[in-house]
Amino acid sequence: MNSNIIIGVCGSIAVYKSVFLLRLLREAGAFVKVILTDDAQKFVQPLTFSALSENQVFTNFSSGSQQSWNNHVHLAQWADCLVIAPATAHTISKMAYGFCDNLLLATYLSARCPVCVYPAMDSDMIAHTSTKKALSILESYGNFILHGDEGSLASGLVGAGRMAEPEAIVTHLEEVIGDTQNRKSEMLKGKKVIVTASTTYEYIDAIRYIANGSSGKMGFCLAKACLEQGAEVILVTGPSKETLAHHRLTMIRVESAHDMYQAVDTHFRTMDIAIFAAAVSDYSVENIAKGKIKKDTKNKTLTLIPTKDIAKSMGKIKQPHQTIIGFALEEKADLRQAREKMHRKNMDYILLNTISQDMGMGKQLNFVHLVTQNADKPIGPFTKEALSRQILDFIFK
Repeated sequence: MNSNIIIGVCGSIAVYKSVFLLRLLREAGAFVKVILTDDAQKFVQPLTFSALSENQVFTNFSSGSQQSWNNHVHLAQWADCLVIAPATAHTISKMAYGFCDNLLLATYLSARCPVCVYPAMDSDMIAHTSTKKALSILESYGNFILHGDEGSLASGLVGAGRMAEPEAIVTHLEEVIGDTQNRKSEMLKGKKVIVTASTTYEYIDAIRYIANGSSGKMGFCLAKACLEQGAEVILVTGPSKETLAHHRLTMIRVESAHDMYQAVDTHFRTMDIAIFAAAVSDYSVENIAKGKIKKDTKNKTLTLIPTKDIAKSMGKIKQPHQTIIGFALEEKADLRQAREKMHRKNMDYILLNTISQDMGMGKQLNFVHLVTQNADKPIGPFTKEALSRQILDFIFK
């Protein structure tokens, strides 16, 4: 990683992870400078970062007995990437709304390079509406945000809010820096793409339904990657908290597998590319109860009927100029079964996921096998955003 990286360190107990992050970045070949906020210095001394980075550590707009100026514009211009780790709720909110009362914030506001934010705070703080809004604003500005997995927190609680692990951050930074350098091309300019995302709800009664744990993030990231490459995109998504906005994007929100099929069938014939990333329910309930089924002591039996296979149906009417990309989720990496599924549904490529506690559905990272007619290519583990770009790059370049 032959890159210039600034680590902005805020006041959090997760500062200890930033020390390990700095060491890993240096081992990877990066040149690192560190900016400490006043609160960060309550947790760790500048000397620690200075020794590891072999560089001056910046804490204020001026330093030394001569009070020489630490030029935040020059710092921002030097950096290939600005990393905020740990990023506290305090700093995240200031970044979102343009506050500028310390050297780190001044450098952030001057930065033209990618900015990566790694939040660290208690679970109630990360879940607060104001924090979520500030993070959403930062993402809308084009900043990159990676959350850590849920786990034990300094407060004694267990939940979200942990800073991502240093190894995961290094992987993320490699992806971001590499993608930024390669994102100038628009290999899908003029192409029309339809993407499906998220889960589907198959109702049992008026309020209960059968669903799976797909968040929709992979599909949304693929749609975003297609937009970055110049495509016009129709995103057909089941229920999801994910959001995406773009002048070349048409978003269609649906609930059931039947609704998703109808939306795809309406638009498929005019598309150049179809990416079926949604985890569509395989079955729906034959007789949906009216109102709410009352609880009693008797066993209940549901009769399930197969839903329409969207990818297979579109494969039957696929034209020679169209490309279909599908997904498969299996317990293990059975490439033979994935390839058989690809042929049966007339797909050009299939991306094979395996069930994992650490990656895939509902997780930040993902790993897939991209299966073709005669070969397969392992891709990952990457964040889903970076993985999406890698997939498109491999298939379409």
